Amino acid sequence: MAEQVTISKPAPYLEAAGEKYLDVAAQLAAKPVNVGAFAPTIAGQGPLAQAAQQQAATQAGLGTLQFNEQGAVTGVGTGTGIAGYQPFLQKAQDYMGPTAYQDFESPYQQEVISATLSEFDKQRQIAQQQIAASAIGAGAFGGGREGVQLAEFGAQSLQDRGLLEAQLRQQGFQQAQQAAGLAQQQATGLASLQPSLATTTQQQLGAAGTQNLAYQQAVIDAAAQGARESAYEPYQRMQFLGSTIGGLMSGYPQPYMSSTTGAASGTASPLSQALGGAATIYGLGSLFK
Repeated sequence: MAEQVTISKPAPYLEAAGEKYLDVAAQLAAKPVNVGAFAPTIAGQGPLAQAAQQQAATQAGLGTLQFNEQGAVTGVGTGTGIAGYQPFLQKAQDYMGPTAYQDFESPYQQEVISATLSEFDKQRQIAQQQIAASAIGAGAFGGGREGVQLAEFGAQSLQDRGLLEAQLRQQGFQQAQQAAGLAQQQATGLASLQPSLATTTQQQLGAAGTQNLAYQQAVIDAAAQGARESAYEPYQRMQFLGSTIGGLMSGYPQPYMSSTTGAASGTASPLSQALGGAATIYGLGSLFK
């Protein structure tokens, strides 16, 4: 008995499209993708970030920094070793000690002392003349009592004159000391303020450098993304074409059919031969009525 083998095949145009798809896909798969065009890349530091780093180095007493093409620090030059705040701190130290007041003494101090003592001597001379006049009025001019009064007056005048000069010099010394202390406080305040101001400037430069770095990195990332999209665009088109062909094959309602007939293995049974003959007769009878 003959055995019939049925083979289901897609429509000819779909079969041809599938074969073409496989050929193009094989060619595309054999072509390597240049992944270096969109490999991860880090943007280099810009001039603002470098300026912030240089200012920090200068503040620390370091020398000029060296940068490579990416903006990374590669070396530090010879600096002064003096931090930004140290000159003010050194000045504050100069205003300390027992001789610190000397720089703050008034240049007119001696003139003031001399003028004051001169006025003191003038007033004492007037008072001495009054003593003599009183002695004359009392009829005791040139007597021992007048002499005692004048001697006591002269000794007291010398004592008062010395005390007045000492007070003037002490007052000048105290004023110079106060001025030195004020200068020391001001220098100490500047030593504390300078790092804060320098840090603020560094932070502003660093923030501007960070913004610029973020922008540069965004440009690099966008370029890499564009290169990636360009490199994989043919594969995306192939994927779209493959899904379209697959969808047509799975949804085609009446696939193209072809049949082949071959000899069956073994000998058919009598019952099978009878049934086959009956079917043939029935079929012929139906065909010819």
